[in-house]
Amino acid sequence: MNLETRGTGRQLLSIVVPVYNEQPNIEKFYEEATKAAATLDMDYEIIFVDDGSKDATPLILSRLTQQDEHVRAFILARNFGHQLAITCGMDHALGDAVITMDGDLQHPPSMIPELVQKWREGNDVVQTIREATDDAGFLKRMTSKWYYRILNAVSPVHITPGGSDFRLIDKRVLETFKQFREHDRFIRGLIGDIGYTQTFIHFVAPKRYAGKSKFSVRKMLHFALDGIMAYSKIPLRVSFYIGMLSGLLSLLLILHVIYCNIMGKAVPGWTTTMIVDCLFSGFQLIFIGVIGEYIGRIFEEVKHRPLYWLRAELGQHKDR
Repeated sequence: MNLETRGTGRQLLSIVVPVYNEQPNIEKFYEEATKAAATLDMDYEIIFVDDGSKDATPLILSRLTQQDEHVRAFILARNFGHQLAITCGMDHALGDAVITMDGDLQHPPSMIPELVQKWREGNDVVQTIREATDDAGFLKRMTSKWYYRILNAVSPVHITPGGSDFRLIDKRVLETFKQFREHDRFIRGLIGDIGYTQTFIHFVAPKRYAGKSKFSVRKMLHFALDGIMAYSKIPLRVSFYIGMLSGLLSLLLILHVIYCNIMGKAVPGWTTTMIVDCLFSGFQLIFIGVIGEYIGRIFEEVKHRPLYWLRAELGQHKDR
């Protein structure tokens, strides 16, 4: 898309929304997103991706696609995770610009016109920065803050603190993104690594409209690990360096034991032996686990399985 054509002609905006057990939120989100998109001089489509919901979410999506031609829905065959649900929607988006956002209204649909305006000013990526979340506790704020610090310290790709999967990207960025097909994906890192012209909008995330977050502690830890493993080999290097240091210390300990035996000063030292044994055994297990994480990800990639598969596709394609 040339910069000169972004503000002219009848263009299409795709709004991609991953949902998982969001029965109380979908219709309210649909109303707010429709209201915001209707203010633009653009055609639009709202693409919901149901990530294996167990509630009435698929039924609501089916009804919305029947009553509004702007709505499309993809029902995944099972739960694949938030990042792959976003990927599914992006794979099927037809817009000149694509917005990804969550369906719980913590990504305010009222910001859609502002994102489009920044795009029309010539930016290929318009990334939102969450300055705060109304219902976020102290622990969540602190862990998020330190996670981004650690991630940026070990990764050559800068990930903006407070960044989320609420962003707008141009069609040519989307086409580049589609070439990245790894399974354990961290989309914030992928978009940051792609480049192009990027700008930022700051916002305060409101409370969820209804229901509770589906992002459990286990999922958050898995997501955090994906971010580090996908963009850094430093854990492997740290394992190597500490392994070398451990080997050196072990050699010095052996020399000390030999010296004590030669000098007749050897004294049974059960405590020292146990401490050293536990310390180095612990190091070994940790680093074997780090290596195992990388090998496991290699194993998943070499199988070349599809990223996701669909149970149903609802709604009509917008004519382009």
